[in-house]
Amino acid sequence: MLISVAAALRRVGVPHPLRRTAQLDELRVGEAAVEADTPIEIELVAEATGTSVVLTGTLQTVATCSCRRCLEPFPQSLVVAIREVFELRPTEGETYPLVSEHLDLVPLVRDAVLLSLPLAPLCRAECPGPAPELFPTQTTAAAEGPVAGMGPAVTAPAPAPVASESPRDPRWAALDQLNLDR
Repeated sequence: MLISVAAALRRVGVPHPLRRTAQLDELRVGEAAVEADTPIEIELVAEATGTSVVLTGTLQTVATCSCRRCLEPFPQSLVVAIREVFELRPTEGETYPLVSEHLDLVPLVRDAVLLSLPLAPLCRAECPGPAPELFPTQTTAAAEGPVAGMGPAVTAPAPAPVASESPRDPRWAALDQLNLDR
């Protein structure tokens, strides 16, 4: 996604609007992702400052996230503010390269979207999490026998009894094997 900024470089200090729609490969951080080919709306203004170009504006897209409490997928809108510098001699990790009057927006868009994805997404502030009463415990399921078409039942060591234990969500069953007494 190369953008020519020749006109901006010839008129220092004059803003030049840029509007594009980008589609990149999947961008993922943990349980939040912008799926491949999801449109990313880019609205920027390029302004030359001599030998560099400053881009300001926003990126907008939609991420698919899994809630950290209930584990259900949900869409989340992302609006990312941009203010980045492109230079002929870029500083590693601080500015982007300006190559023969062209800007490559892919690294900028990729960095901005990845940094804006939530690390621990939450579908809503009042999300109660999984409903344990809807799921049988691991020992109850093993006692009932194999599930049709799932092969023989696998019996795991029963966890230590807990007073008034309610059924647990099977997605959390791997935690039953965790031994913290070592």
